[in-house]
Formats: sequence, structure tokens, C-alpha cells
Amino acid sequence: MRNVFHALGFWEKTLIVGLIFIALGVSLYWMGALYMANTREVPAYGGKYREGIAGQPRYINPILSQTSDADADLVELVFAGLYAYGHDGRLKPEVAESLEVSEDGKTYTVKLKEGVVFHDGTEVTADDVAFTVQAIQNPTNKSPLRQNWQTVDVRVADRKTIVFELKKPYFGFLENLTVGILPKHLWSDISPDRFLLADYNLKPIGCGPYRYVDASKDANGDILEYELRAFERFFGGVPYISQFVFRFYSDEESLIDGYLRKEVSGMQGISADGISRLSERKSTVIREIKTPRSFAVFFNQTASVALAFDEVREALNRGTDRQAIIGELLGGRGTEVSGPFLPFMDKYAADLAWPTYDQEGANRLLDEKGWVRNAESVREKNGIPLRIDLVVPDWLELVKTAEILKTQWQSLGIGLEIIVMSPGDLQRNAVQTREYQALLYGEQPMLDQDPYSFWHSSQKRESGLNLALFDNTNVDEMLVAARETLDDDRRRALYRDFQAAYLAEMPALFLFSPSYLSVTDGSVRGVDVERMNASSERFAGVNRWYVKTERLWKGTDGVESGR
Repeated sequence: MRNVFHALGFWEKTLIVGLIFIALGVSLYWMGALYMANTREVPAYGGKYREGIAGQPRYINPILSQTSDADADLVELVFAGLYAYGHDGRLKPEVAESLEVSEDGKTYTVKLKEGVVFHDGTEVTADDVAFTVQAIQNPTNKSPLRQNWQTVDVRVADRKTIVFELKKPYFGFLENLTVGILPKHLWSDISPDRFLLADYNLKPIGCGPYRYVDASKDANGDILEYELRAFERFFGGVPYISQFVFRFYSDEESLIDGYLRKEVSGMQGISADGISRLSERKSTVIREIKTPRSFAVFFNQTASVALAFDEVREALNRGTDRQAIIGELLGGRGTEVSGPFLPFMDKYAADLAWPTYDQEGANRLLDEKGWVRNAESVREKNGIPLRIDLVVPDWLELVKTAEILKTQWQSLGIGLEIIVMSPGDLQRNAVQTREYQALLYGEQPMLDQDPYSFWHSSQKRESGLNLALFDNTNVDEMLVAARETLDDDRRRALYRDFQAAYLAEMPALFLFSPSYLSVTDGSVRGVDVERMNASSERFAGVNRWYVKTERLWKGTDGVESGR
């Protein structure tokens, strides 16, 4: 055979060698194709994910973290509560195994799961839960959660059973049980006057999916990076990603700079203006997450004669192009809102006739009701000019919103005077005193919201959040009944009646809900959060996130089943 090959000429040899290589290439191709066709890609353990945060951690403590996004983010990874929010923003058991609620809705008995341990290996028991609640209730600890627990008694029934006694039934009580559990054996020896200074506030030990490893600081003592490692004994399943590293920046601009320099693989809560810079880094993935944050113009009918007319408030609701505001202000990343319940909330009454943009109809309504344009093209009726003073916080996005409204309302014959106030000045001299004709402001309830604080008449003065000074006896009764019933269908019906009453009076002009913008470089997968109440809830199901993959033959179990 060798002699035959040697006897061949150069071109014959070249042809044979070429055919051999082609045959090998075809074989390898089909082998690869068969491998790909008969295997599947699955998450693999390992890897590192680096995320940037604008801000500094101070209290990585579940009863103190509510005023800082940086603290809350780290708490979400290090600690776990009896309950947690899932990827859809709904409550689900976490450390809790079972729940019993008394018929009167005042007693909640929770059994804890077996096998849940803190990062130091100590078992989590009902004593730890009771200690956490008592630490919240202790005024010396200055927990922002204290108000939620002032009328709740807690007692330990046995090693794995905790009982909560409420003075009144409240459908939203389970939300309180999302607070992370503190290890009593570590915190009980720390005196209340040292609670805020304890090392465990920056070197925490919880029972969440990740455990504290290390932190690096600069010369001023500011934390530069904070390292977490997967907790191998996490009761929810070992996290795929082995290492989480957080890098901290002074503001959004420096955070984005760091992302563009590839110092981090992801960042969260970026503004619409900030998003416009991200085209500089290829493979950037922007996820939009819905949150119950919304912005509205609240009408004070006692301070404006014009706004006391029903047709004026209706014309403003019909003649405002909300979608144009979302497009110009948010780059289209937001949800149009027409009332107190957002369209993606479970109790939103989609069957009601919510106002849609109809500038022609709004103008016709004002014409029919006798509002005539004067020489300045501003409508008036019986000597009452249709001019409105709008108070706005000195925040760029809201000032821009007010300017858009001014332009839109001019086409309705409505004059708008924009009054910009610093946040502190606005709080003292407008919100608390209720001295405004109209106020452009934001609300942030929960996804399963209790609108009592925003719309009950008892909340319309000073420290209350009823910014429209809405006063309706029937609505008051609905809101009280809704918050005290544990019957979800009855609460849904009550909230539908409330929304119908709101729609009949239109005491405000709801505008939009901005999407929460989560940015990554595409390296992290398995993220499936759709709705959330707060930024830290984006880590729902974080133990299923992954940055590494492997291929397994179809029909076989692999790493995805757990270690």
C-alpha cells in the first residue's frame, strides 16, 4: 500500500490527503452534531459573579437594613426569614414548614423546617425567631420595622413552633415574617447600647444561601469589595454560583463607569438616562422588573376652585398622554397607570372603564361644561380661570414630567405653573401642611397592597399619606373591612368597589410606574424575577442562578438535581 502511495504523482497524493481530511472533518462534524442532539445544557456549580452597588453597607442586619439598598441586598443573600417573596412577587414559605391561622385571624402558629442551620452550624429554632422579633420591638435598637410589631405578642410553643398573637386581624401580617432570622446565641450577649456597633453588623451570620467571607476597605474605612461564598448546607439547595463579590461605588455615574471598565458583571436599579450609556459594552442584557412604585398628580380640591369641578379632573385624566411621558422620560420602560392599583397587581380591577388618552374627548367635555378659552387660550368658567399650580420635588425626572404635562395641558386650554421645591422644603411646607393645589409625587405600596394609608380619610392630614385629601365614608368602611378579612375573594371584591369609587371621583391623576432596570453582561443565567416589592427581592431564587454550564446525556440526572 505504501509502494502504491509512493508511486502516485504529487496531485494524486494531494487529492487523497485532502479527501482524508474532508472525511475526518465530516466525521467530527456529525459526531459533534450527534453529541449536541443527544445532550442538554444544564447549570454547573462554580464560578464567580461580581455586582456593583452605588452606596455603602453599614448594617448588614435584617432588622436595621430597611433604609439602605446596599444593606438590604446583602441581607437578602446572607439571611432567611420564615417567609420570602418568590420570582412573581408572591409570598411563599422559606424557613416555615407550615402555618395555622385561628378563625378570628389573630393567632398565627408557624412550624419551622427541620435541618435549617446558621452559617456556624448552629440549628435555627423558634427561640431565634422570638429573639429577632423582640430585638425589633426593643426601641433601643432603633429598628425601622418596630412599628409593624408593636401590637404583636410572640411566644415559643416548642423548639420548632412559634406563635404570634395580633390585637386585630390583618391580612398583610405574613409580610412581616419575611424579616431575616438573627442567631440568638450570637446576639443575646450583646447589650442593647452596643447593638448598633456590633461586629456582626458587617460580619453577619445568618442561614441564607450565602455566607460572609471577607471585606476590603480603603484608607478612609469605606468598603471597596465584599465577598460571599455559597453556603454548602443551605436548606433551599446549594447555590450554583460559588462566589458573589460586591463592589461599591459612590454614585450611579461611577457605577456605570465601573461596569463599562468590566470591573463588575452586573448592576441594578439604573436610571433611564444611565441605560443610554450601556451600548458601549457589548452583550449587555437589560431586564425590566415590575415594582409597585408609581407617580401621580394628587389634587387638593380645597386649595383649587377649578380642581373641585368633576369635569376638570376627568378631562385631565382623559387628556394626558401617559404613554408619551413613558416614551420621552423612560425610553418606553414603564407601565401606564390610571389608578391606585397597578395593572400587574392581583387586585387590579381590569373590568372597570379606566381613562384612556383622548385629547379630543377631553376638550369636548370641557366645552360642553362651559369652560371657554380666553384671549390667552386658557379656559375659564364664571370668572374662574383654569390655571393650576403644580408642586414638584427637585428631582430631574419629575421636573421633566411636569414640563411634559404643561405642554400637554396647554392643548386642553389649561394653564400650569410649575413650582419646584427641594425634598426637605417640600416635605415641611407642602406635604405636611397640605398647602398645594396639585402635587406630583410618588407612592410605593406592596404588590399585595393595603391602600388604607393612602386613601382612608383618617390619613389626609399632616403625617398621613392621603395626599389627595380623599374623604369618602363608604370607601373608609371598605378599606377597614378589606385589611381585616383573610378571605382573598372578599378582599378582591372590596378593592374592586374601592377602585370604582375612586374612578367616579378621580381625586388624582396617576401617570406611570417605571420599570426596575437590572443590567448584566449576560454571564449570569437563571434569573427569572418578574415582579418585586423592593430591589433586594431581585435575588429571589438566587441559589438557582448560574454562570457555568455542562452538557449531560438526555435522560440522565445531573448536577441540577443537587449535590
